[in-house]
Amino acid sequence: MSKSASAAEQAPVADKELSALFDDFSKSRKLLLAVSGGPDSTVLLLLAARWRQQRGAGPLLIAATVDHGLRAASKKEAQAVAKFAAKLGVPHRILEWKGKKPKTGVPEAARDARYVLLAGLAKEMGADVLMTAHTRDDQAETILHRIGRGSGISGLGGIRRMSKRDGYVLARPFLDLPKARLVATLKKARVAFADDPTNRDPKFLRPRLRKLAPVLAKEGIDAAKLALMAKRLARADTALDVLAGEAAFALRQDRENGKSFEARGYFLMPEEISLRMLRSAIDEMGNEGPAELAKVESLFEALAAAYREGEPLKRTLAGAMVMLSDAVLIVASAPPRKSGRTPL
Repeated sequence: MSKSASAAEQAPVADKELSALFDDFSKSRKLLLAVSGGPDSTVLLLLAARWRQQRGAGPLLIAATVDHGLRAASKKEAQAVAKFAAKLGVPHRILEWKGKKPKTGVPEAARDARYVLLAGLAKEMGADVLMTAHTRDDQAETILHRIGRGSGISGLGGIRRMSKRDGYVLARPFLDLPKARLVATLKKARVAFADDPTNRDPKFLRPRLRKLAPVLAKEGIDAAKLALMAKRLARADTALDVLAGEAAFALRQDRENGKSFEARGYFLMPEEISLRMLRSAIDEMGNEGPAELAKVESLFEALAAAYREGEPLKRTLAGAMVMLSDAVLIVASAPPRKSGRTPL
């Protein structure tokens, strides 16, 4: 990397960049900003406020901090965010994660609780966009995590800049920015931020992946390249979903209940398209989804083998009943599971 490129990777975010970061959300009613008090989310609050001031109008900004109650300093950090938000003229709410905390899988449970609390506040406040401060570094860590899990194309497409949730859009405007630029922005503005020691605790996966980053970067596997790979795979994933939808429409069979496809055409499709058709139908008709990719792959192999042999097959997966005859593949809602019965 050249000196100029390296300097650009660590330069504070300039005011002239704000339009590119936030203008996609200018027609929103209210933006709910998830602000933990760490550097990334503190910059989100700072720059979103600058952007709105720059425009002279725009959606109402609301900041929210989830106090997970997992560290002694968390309450004080949430109060510090409230004070900073007030200085910027942004309304702020503190949300508490109450109840018994798990002894294992704490980061995942905390993340799930955070989104539940924030989604609830978004609904209460009438916010149509929930904004988080995920960076390119977060994207790279997510990709490494999913590679380790053996994820498919959809998973390796990583975090999306915008995705639709139940009644709101989840937005990540900083997804193409390195974390170093956000830290530099705070230093230039002389804004303090919280330091969460669990971000360095090696008993958690994310910190371990973070520690690997410099080693991988020496081999050319840096955050920028991982994020670029994710962007390209996300593009391919979208295209494959479109093709799978078109194939499902072309091969549909009229049935009173469930999703049905002409069997011969279905098994002539490229395997990736057939898998997506099957998984989409299972997720739509079942009530225990989303179906795991590995289980859908296993089911597809069984269906393909049965079709070659001219044998019927009936299986359940994720609350859906999948039935194959020589002419048609049907995916319908499964009947209530009997005691002791184990689905695929």
